[in-house]
Amino acid sequence: MSYEILVGLQVIDDAKYAEYRAAMKPILADYQGHFVYDFRVSEVLKTEQQDSPEQREINRVFTINFSSETHMEDFFADANYLKVKQQHFVDSVASTTIISAYQKAD
Repeated sequence: MSYEILVGLQVIDDAKYAEYRAAMKPILADYQGHFVYDFRVSEVLKTEQQDSPEQREINRVFTINFSSETHMEDFFADANYLKVKQQHFVDSVASTTIISAYQKAD
């Protein structure tokens, strides 16, 4: 069993987001995490917040997998990851939507 999350982003700076991905991947690997699928999307037909004033745009969708939910939680709380996130992610992504999180049978 592993733990996986399905994430939608509104990336507003592709170059800076690529820097974020490159900088965070070694930290991700330390927590037994990896990207499974990664898509650029051009059109979103339906979202849960379709008619909400808080509707977030999505132009990137991916799944990220960890060997356990604990590894995922520890990764996102890691001080080095938080530093990378502040340096690269904050200015490159306008919004984040966690679409789903689930246990995955391997």
